[in-house]
Amino acid sequence: MDLVVEKNLRVAMRDGVELATDVYRPATGGPFPTLLERIPYNKESYGMISGWVDVLRAAREGFAVVVQDTRGRYQSDGTFRPFADERTDGADTIAWAAGQAWSTGSVGMFGSSYTGATQWLAAAERPPALATISAAVTSRDYYDSWLYQGGAFRLGFALQWVTSALGLGELLRNPSVEENRLADLRRMLDNMDDVFRTLPARDHPTLAAIAPYLTQWLDHPDRDGYWEHLSAAVPDIPVLNIGGWHDLFLGGTIDNYLALRARSDRPDARRQRLIIGPWAHGATSGVFPERSFGVQAGADAADITGVQLAWFKEHLAGSPSTVSPSPVRIFVMGPDIWRDEPDWPLPDTEYVDYYLGSTTDARTSGGDGTLSTSTGSAAASDSFVYDPADPVTTCGGATFLPGLFIGANAGPRDQTRTETRRDVLCYTSAPLDRSLEVTGPVRAKLYVSSSAVDTDFTATLVDVHPDGRAELVCDGILRCRYRTSTTRPEFLEPGAVYEIDIDLVATAYMFGAGHRLRLDISSSNFPKYDRNPNAAIPVADARREDLVVATNTVWHDDTRLSRLVLPIVRRSA
Repeated sequence: MDLVVEKNLRVAMRDGVELATDVYRPATGGPFPTLLERIPYNKESYGMISGWVDVLRAAREGFAVVVQDTRGRYQSDGTFRPFADERTDGADTIAWAAGQAWSTGSVGMFGSSYTGATQWLAAAERPPALATISAAVTSRDYYDSWLYQGGAFRLGFALQWVTSALGLGELLRNPSVEENRLADLRRMLDNMDDVFRTLPARDHPTLAAIAPYLTQWLDHPDRDGYWEHLSAAVPDIPVLNIGGWHDLFLGGTIDNYLALRARSDRPDARRQRLIIGPWAHGATSGVFPERSFGVQAGADAADITGVQLAWFKEHLAGSPSTVSPSPVRIFVMGPDIWRDEPDWPLPDTEYVDYYLGSTTDARTSGGDGTLSTSTGSAAASDSFVYDPADPVTTCGGATFLPGLFIGANAGPRDQTRTETRRDVLCYTSAPLDRSLEVTGPVRAKLYVSSSAVDTDFTATLVDVHPDGRAELVCDGILRCRYRTSTTRPEFLEPGAVYEIDIDLVATAYMFGAGHRLRLDISSSNFPKYDRNPNAAIPVADARREDLVVATNTVWHDDTRLSRLVLPIVRRSA
């Protein structure tokens, strides 16, 4: 099929700013149902693949595809302000696309990550021509599940994103004018470990100059009106949600589905679907340095483009549905299979408490920490010393660090080295006598105390293989000043015991027979999250001399039953 490609059309927004826009469409026939992607990462080099949709394939299958540089990015005019202008700019672009002679007037949006955010924000304006969106690895909430998690700032993601994906593009718009800053930014990109370790965390003059929004994110550590203004409401249109078990925005992806699900009495695959694969952000092959999930695991093998085009044909062109009637499709890690499900969480989920215990000392994997469905512990508690100057180094999980496109620092990494640290508590079950499926939301409910007025607690679910390899399954964090609310911080009384709830987000994982469950507890996961200085000060302002060493304790006696809550699915083979 011959295609018509129109490059760099200037589309005017309501305030007169013009955005650079490309159109790909069949050369004959029409009008065509229309797909739109709005991206900040350069439509010339990134727009063909960023939304997990093959643009040329979509055009060959009868769609007009519009790809646009967002405001202030690459060939578009204006100033880039993350999230702030995407509602109105998205709505204006949808109206423009729907009004073109080659369009049927029915528009769908696609894209991943920030280009997923541009969809949710545009949809929140409820433009009449927008019939559906397909939002991959993204969120509607840009505080929780985006820049903060459990009240802790996602330092590694924020600095890597701003430095590599946003800041570099900003300077390349004017390389001769910005020559000195461009050189400085390149030095930062070559030495990101030093960038992550900088104190105070906000002390990056080049980034502050070219990306002032980074300073704004750090200035609002509480969930306040700044974040409420940026986040998107739930639209009343069909949505296809796509996520990854080790993806940064897994929590947001699931919340997106649940928000739409709450509007109906029962699941409806024509109104909302949820697809989750064994992927990390930027790494969708299903292959990681220490673990491969098989040939069917990749986004290409799952034909995510085909799934989305079938969704768009149904909702934009009225074609009979060819997608699964099940609203949920998940990849179960372990057996490494795709499986259709009637809802999320799975209706047959059983939530089981696994209680923490020890005899003398649960520090390190060589300690005597236990994890069991039975209560009872010889020791009442376990303590460790957390020094913010020597934090636990991030090893896998939902990260966005250098090496992201091959998942080098993400996903199911081996925790063996981490578990030798004296500031990591390890609670391990007996070997399983049969396989155990854990599919659904995972939480750690702990009774804790600290010698400091504030600290963090981290929790990591681990699969201990018979050969000793300790594979990360999922993890989470809670900043104690936000233990009751992220809108109003409350500092700790040193020595007092508090119950906290750590969200490890979710998984779909089969622990094999002979494997052991393990829960690792510590107080840092750096640079995935910023370091808590253990002081009653804004974390982003903490200098090296502000860092306080804290003794942190997890309690597990008869009245303070610290536990891991697992979603167990028991089905006959």
